[in-house]
Amino acid sequence: MPNSIDVYAGKTARNLIKKNGFDQSLFEVMAGASGGPKWFTLFGLDKYIFGEFFAKRKDPLYTIGSSAGSWRMACFASKDPVKSIERLANLYSHETYEPNVTIDEVTQSAVNMLNKVLLKDDIEAIVNNKIIQTHFIVAKAKGLNKSENKWIQSAGLLTAATANYFSRKNLTHFFDRYIFHTQNKNFKHPFFQLIDLPTHFVPASTKSIQSILIASGAIPLIINGVTNIDGAPEGIYRDGGIIDYHLDLNFFTNKLVLYPHFFPIVKPGWFDKAIKNRNASISNYDNVVLVTPSASHVESLPYKKISDRTDFKNLDDQARIKYWQTVLSESHKMADDFKLLVEKGEGIDQIKEIEGIL
Repeated sequence: MPNSIDVYAGKTARNLIKKNGFDQSLFEVMAGASGGPKWFTLFGLDKYIFGEFFAKRKDPLYTIGSSAGSWRMACFASKDPVKSIERLANLYSHETYEPNVTIDEVTQSAVNMLNKVLLKDDIEAIVNNKIIQTHFIVAKAKGLNKSENKWIQSAGLLTAATANYFSRKNLTHFFDRYIFHTQNKNFKHPFFQLIDLPTHFVPASTKSIQSILIASGAIPLIINGVTNIDGAPEGIYRDGGIIDYHLDLNFFTNKLVLYPHFFPIVKPGWFDKAIKNRNASISNYDNVVLVTPSASHVESLPYKKISDRTDFKNLDDQARIKYWQTVLSESHKMADDFKLLVEKGEGIDQIKEIEGIL
């Protein structure tokens, strides 16, 4: 395997790829996780996947994401996917905030950035795209979690985290999963079979896309929730990663799922990060191909780690921005190595069993 990436696959996925090669036609779904600036390590991969790997796609590709994953998948379905993802990377990686920044100011900054990433033609392209059909995960808040008062919301989050510790199904008392989707207005796509948690489906429109994306990335206590979304029930909508952080979902496809991910760890929900033994179910990942940065690639980066939100606190703006630009630049090595895997088959025999990390 080329040394900047590791590839993990379920049994079905490994067998199909070893038999047929890494052909884009084998895939029907692409997934994108929450994770904020962690995404920068996948920037080069996204450019290759959006701009080359799926460029000649003729059959529908169903994408699904939460938070940063939603924003990436929106870029993928836009008028010019590569240009959109480049704008997102550039704007996001240069974000700066004053020391005493308020939640309202961070929220407005996110809105301003989204308006610059997705132009009017992009929004229309996302909604009307019949090839790249997008699904955005958002969490609708219940009880104390509807409040924007930080103390009340904190109490709600703590209660939800405690209940989730005992059972992930307890999340239903605090949040509902909403999936906003383009196309598929008759609810025929298999995602609509999800029964692991109560799930609601709402068609997206040109009026709602921006609100949906802000909501999907509305990290509690950092970005305000979105009050009401066009076409959806009244309420407060927050970060989709609360429920689906790394997407422990049955993807309901007889084909394969392509999942570029930040690292070889797949946690179901936001609150599961602190629960050591709660990872995604292997039954959901039999036909999934997970592409991650290798340990040696991460070791080669400044601070020997991928970028994340803690960098806002731990580094000054100048050092953080310089570091993030390095992560973005180095991500193209992963794209180059993935391209070798796809086009020349280099490393197919070294694809690892996904069972080993779940």
